[in-house]
Amino acid sequence: MSSAPRKMPELPSPSRRRLPREERLRQLLDVSWRLVRDEGTDALTLGRLAEQAGVTKPVVYDHFGTRNGLLAALYEDFDVRQTAVIDAALERSVPTLEGKAAVIASSYVNCVLTQGREISGVLAALAGAPELERIKREYRLAFIRKCRGVLAPFAGRQDIAPARFWAMLGAADALSEAAATGEITPQQAQEELFEIIVAMVNRNAGQTPRLP
Repeated sequence: MSSAPRKMPELPSPSRRRLPREERLRQLLDVSWRLVRDEGTDALTLGRLAEQAGVTKPVVYDHFGTRNGLLAALYEDFDVRQTAVIDAALERSVPTLEGKAAVIASSYVNCVLTQGREISGVLAALAGAPELERIKREYRLAFIRKCRGVLAPFAGRQDIAPARFWAMLGAADALSEAAATGEITPQQAQEELFEIIVAMVNRNAGQTPRLP
């Protein structure tokens, strides 16, 4: 009498396999970006993320704690990648004011356009949250420090005033957002930001206009 064929044990699903913490975090962030892109920020909850990533809810809660924590992690992930892109481009750029300004302008605008709708949704969902304000401030200050260091060799003997960098950053955000929503073209955004950066540095050695 022949016995019934033995059932082979099921292999664990690849998404269920145990990953090192950093790899799991990367997977969760990638799935989160996909959810935001495909279904919008409102669809991104910790439970939905766990379902889509093939993990249990405690795994997601362990990484992010709250939905705001997840959204803040997405914004931080965006800024980290933006920084890496700009750093790599600056390293390859021509060592002139125009070369550095072109890299800062094009890299900033292109990074926003890469995930324009997604990052806008994340920012809108986090509006007013202390997590967002803290992270935004940290990365804005880091970006200003980077630009100060890159542009200092072309700025003359005087340091560029902090207010000018904040104005430059505000223009970069506004131009990038306008390009992302189609109000202007990416090329127009990059060219205008380039002109703003070059003008800021060039006028630093001259007389600074004063408000009456």
